[in-house]
Formats: sequence, structure tokens, C-alpha cells
Amino acid sequence: MSSEPIERRVAYIGDRLRGTRCGFCGREYFKIKDYCGACGRESFGKMESIDFFYEEGTLEFCTLINEPTNKFKRLGSYIYGIASFHNGNVRFPGRLTDHIIRDEEFSLEELEGRKIVPRFRRRHAAEPSGIVPTISLAFTFADEYYPYQEYRIVKPSKEYDKPGIVGYGVYTSKFRIKEGKIERAIPFLDEDAMTASVEAGKMALIHSGIDHRSVDKVYVGSESNPYAVKPMASKVAQVLKLGEEEAAEGVQCVDAVDTEFACKAATSMFKDAASLVYYQGSKGSYTMVIGADNSQSAPRGEPGGELDFFVGYGGSAFLFGMCDVIAQFEGWVSITSDTPDFWRRDLQRYPSHGGRFTGLPAYFKHVTKATNKLMEKLKLKPQDVDYFVAHQPNAAFPTRVAKALGFKEDQFLPGLQVAKFGNTYSGCSPIGLAAVLEVAKPDNRIIMTSYGSGAGSDAYSFITTSQLEDKKPRQKFTVGYQAANPFLDYVDYTTYRRLKQGMNGN
Repeated sequence: MSSEPIERRVAYIGDRLRGTRCGFCGREYFKIKDYCGACGRESFGKMESIDFFYEEGTLEFCTLINEPTNKFKRLGSYIYGIASFHNGNVRFPGRLTDHIIRDEEFSLEELEGRKIVPRFRRRHAAEPSGIVPTISLAFTFADEYYPYQEYRIVKPSKEYDKPGIVGYGVYTSKFRIKEGKIERAIPFLDEDAMTASVEAGKMALIHSGIDHRSVDKVYVGSESNPYAVKPMASKVAQVLKLGEEEAAEGVQCVDAVDTEFACKAATSMFKDAASLVYYQGSKGSYTMVIGADNSQSAPRGEPGGELDFFVGYGGSAFLFGMCDVIAQFEGWVSITSDTPDFWRRDLQRYPSHGGRFTGLPAYFKHVTKATNKLMEKLKLKPQDVDYFVAHQPNAAFPTRVAKALGFKEDQFLPGLQVAKFGNTYSGCSPIGLAAVLEVAKPDNRIIMTSYGSGAGSDAYSFITTSQLEDKKPRQKFTVGYQAANPFLDYVDYTTYRRLKQGMNGN
């Protein structure tokens, strides 16, 4: 088992793929160096920090590993190679991820020379008591499911009087299981809620164009944190370099907090994020809210195995601020009750649920009440709303509640994404909101009502702005792109369960 100091050093360099450039000769290194090997003592104090996190590289050489060592055995056979960045100035080894080696023949030479994108993943399997090892020395091809996207910081142009959404990002895996009319996203073996959080946060920064250093706070909501005791928000903040970085001490000047309230662990913090940026009253203040889960269920045939027909994998990230807002807050209402319809006790592997009681006394009561109270508060009728998004544990519940509230199909179907990705728990209703923002027009009103077992709902109303259209071209990796992608990889049930269990088989 690796020691904490070793993991700390590897993570600090490898999670972000950090390097150094000589200020004299321009030579680059994939390591933190105090001096240049070519310039010697003249380069002391002149070395510049660089990183490759948002870069596009090239797979120069690769080989097939057929007999992995113990830490990589759950991967099966995999491809390992040499990646180059900055026109070949820097080269380092890495693993091709998101690729299942099947029986069909393929040529390694055909893979060499293709463009690649760094991915943040688990590095290898670890003991249950150890630190989860992560790194960005994993790559996928830039011309397949996960495209290369430039991160370009844009100076804010307009300040609003109310806070709102300034950018968002969604991430789900390319692996899917299809059963009837329902498809569900599945994590690859080296993915978990933490890796989905980083990917979604990365997409939100790209879409918003804000400076990552201007994020003062990040909330990460999940019920599948790989740690029972240790925040994953701290890892997300460091990998995304949120807040000002004190590089010498290896810390970020940002508040990073994990939140938990079943499937509304993220939406609970929307109002807090908005309140914080409004209180700051500054053009340069932003808050990020992430909801991500590797939704858990027992295998079919075991108690609680009914959930296995609907659970998915993925995450969403929303950035809130006062500048260049694409959807302003109009109002919100939250309600809460002690309704134990779904739970997982400490040290239990899979959750339990209250069967039919998860519907009427739990989901329907809270979603209906929260939505009605919000509409009463804002004096709205169903026809005043352009889009309605509800939490989606399955396709039937949100459809039924939307119709009961008086909404028509053209109002709620654009946000109904559960049949494409499954129930992504904390990421579920926010992914529906993101899907609606992709098709909405300026001055549209969107109501989103989440639900979290235990129980409670958050109902929000947003009004879109003209800047919604301005930012759409920045985002390639949209919800629609991920839902209907030619590179989706469909697997059988046995492979699905193996991927769900992950690197450590749990």
C-alpha cells in the first residue's frame, strides 16, 4: 500500500499533469524542477509552472498489456503508451482508458499518431483502508466520445442585479446498458463520483469562460463518495485549481465542502451559492455546485435489487455569479419532512427502500407541494412556465407529477433524461436542467424541482437571458451529444455489474 506522503506527491503533479518550462531556453519538463538541465544555475528562479490538464496531445507509441500486475488486474488487458504534448516538447507514459479489449483484432499502429485528451481517473486498485490513488495520466481519443475542448478565459462583460447560472457542465460515461426503451450510463472501472465531479466541473469552467481562480467556494453533493470519512470536494478543488493557488504550500484558497441529502445534495446548495455571490457583490466572485453519483443498487434477485433497473452514473456542475448570467434566479422554495423512504445504514453496501411508499407519501407529496408553493409565491400558472424539470428516479414518476401539476409534454419532455442516462441521484434533476438550457431561448421561464429521500424538495424558477445563446457555441460535450453519440459502448449485464464494482471490486 502506498504511503500518504508518496500519494500526496504523485497526486500534486499527476492529477493536474504539472510541468515546468525554462524561462531562458524554453525547454519543458513533466516534473517540478528548480533549474533547467540545459541552462544550469542561470535558470534558478526563472522556471515557469505549466500544466497539460486542458491540452490536446498525441499518442506516439503504444503497446498491449495482456498480463497486468495485481493493482491493474481488474482492468484486464489494456493499452499503455507514450503521449506527447506541445508539439513533442514533452513526453510521458500513460494508459488508454475507456477501452475494453474484446476478441476482435486491431492494429496498435492504427492507434499511434491519433490525438488524445487527458482524463482524470483512479490510478490503480487500492486497499479498502488506503488512499484512493488518482491521476490524469490516462487518455482517451479526442475524435471519439470525449472531444477536445479549449478552455478560454473570457473577461466578464455584463453585471446583473440578481445572481444566476453563469455556466454548467455535464458528464456521463460512454458505457451504457440498454434494456427495452431505457439506457443507463455506467462508469468505467477507473471512474467514480469523484472523477465525474472533476469532469463536470471542467465542462462548467469551459462553458462559462470564467477564471478558475475566481471560484470562492465549491459544494460537491453525492451519496457515493469513495470515502466514508474524507471530503472529495478538496480533491475536486485542487484538480480544478479553484481559487488562488499557493503553489509553494500546495493549497488552494477556496472553501470546499461535501454535502449530503440523498438526490438533492446538490440542488440544496443552489440557493446557498446564489446567496453567497449576491452577498459578495463582486464581479469576480463565483460559486460552483456539483452533483455526482455512481448510483448504487444490489444485484437483481437480492433484496433491494429492484433499483438495479434504473440506477445510472454521471454528474453535473453549475457555476453561480452576478456577471454574464445565462439564467437568473426568480425564486425558490424548499420543503422537508422525516419520511424514511430510502436509506443506507453505516457500513451497509447497498441502500434499502420503502417499496411503494417511495411514491405517494414521499416523492409525489414533496415535489407537488414544493412546486405549488413556488408557483403560488411567484403568482404563476402552468401556462406561464416554458419548461418544467422534476427529479427522475424513473420515467413514470416525473411524467405523472408533471401532468398532475398541469404541465404539457412540450414543457416537461425536454428535461426528461432518465431513459438516456438512468437515475444519476445527485446529478439527476440538474442534468435535466442542463438539457433544457441547451434548447431554451432567452426570456424562457424554467422551473426545476428536485427530490431527496429522507425527505425534501427544492423548487427553483429561472429566467433565461440573452447570454444563454452567446455561450452555447463554447460547449461541444452537451447533454444531447452524450445521449446520442456514435461512440457509445453497449455492454451486457455481466459486464455492467463488473464495471459498477470498479477497480476495487466493491
